[in-house]
Amino acid sequence: MTVTELTESSLGEALTRRALDHALAGTTDMAPETLLVPLSYYRDDEVLAREEDLLRRTPLAVAPSAQIPEVGDYVVRAVMGTSLLITRDANGTAHVLLNYCRHRGARPAEGCGNSRRFTCPYHAWNYDSGGQLVGLPGQEGFEGMDPAEHGLVELPNEERHGFVWCVLTAGAELDLDAHLGTLGAELDQFDYASFGYLTEREFESGVNWKGALEAFAEAYHFPYVHGESLIGLNTVANTSVHDPFGRHHRLGFPLNWITALADDPTGSWDARDNMGVIYWVYPNLILANSPVGVELIEILPAGDPTRCSVRHGWMARVPATTDEERAGYEAIYEGVHAAVRDEDFTMLPSCGEGVRQGQHDHMVIGRNEIGVQHMIRVLAGELGLDLDRA
Repeated sequence: MTVTELTESSLGEALTRRALDHALAGTTDMAPETLLVPLSYYRDDEVLAREEDLLRRTPLAVAPSAQIPEVGDYVVRAVMGTSLLITRDANGTAHVLLNYCRHRGARPAEGCGNSRRFTCPYHAWNYDSGGQLVGLPGQEGFEGMDPAEHGLVELPNEERHGFVWCVLTAGAELDLDAHLGTLGAELDQFDYASFGYLTEREFESGVNWKGALEAFAEAYHFPYVHGESLIGLNTVANTSVHDPFGRHHRLGFPLNWITALADDPTGSWDARDNMGVIYWVYPNLILANSPVGVELIEILPAGDPTRCSVRHGWMARVPATTDEERAGYEAIYEGVHAAVRDEDFTMLPSCGEGVRQGQHDHMVIGRNEIGVQHMIRVLAGELGLDLDRA
């Protein structure tokens, strides 16, 4: 099946049928062969240096549009150690600004909220929501300085497919069509900009960032890591359908009730109602879609080959309009966040230790871990690594 055919079939019956067939037969999509991955792929400083350079030149989704829906909305977040001020200006246009005052470098903004102005706490230089310098005390001390040339530095950015994207290097090229390819149309089916943003939490973990991403690319571990939570209880173990979209991919993890369609085909064949639909948006974003919402999982290196940062957010397909609905969504988020924090990231640091201390040559990735293999092959290729010699 080609990518074009996948896009045309969308998230409907064809995709659901593939997952149903696997659930009934006890099978799963398979890679052609096992993959051997040298430990250096996860633990070498040289590899990390290449990764950090790549990540600073690659478009990243730094905020969902739904997090800054109104004029004046803003959010500050740290990405790869860089403070970003993400705003929506008076014209409704999103911006990604380096959150460093052009005078002495202090951060003009913190947290999130709604504001037309951002004032540096050091000397009160004042910037508008487009990053322009609009006021400074003691202006006579800066005679000859053009305020128009001393606004906050804006990174290359674009708002599309329900996200604000940027490249972390000022002046770099941002070609989102080239970056996403056919995945752009796939993401548009979800209309993420119409979702209701709920919340997010951040933490660090002692595991390689690529290894952490790989935990969201296979269902092999579900009964062992998530056996007592909704993920393990509701999902068919070690079963998935996998479709690459260039460097990105989509995984479908069938939910237990998908098998009801075999007896009653009048039910919904929308994939979102019958499986967890998981996207890896290269290089660092996981979109984990459920029937009611989407988890946003951003994972990046945190200064060491076996340390990563994690941002875990959630949005509802139907925005909450009452306190009761919001409380219901918060309960859902607490459950999925507990699974990520207390199950995945309680187990994953032991993988980090195994990588740091291991004296074997390689890890072996199974044919049933087809999504993990795709991730590794893509990233190794982008980093110029030979898996036989990395």
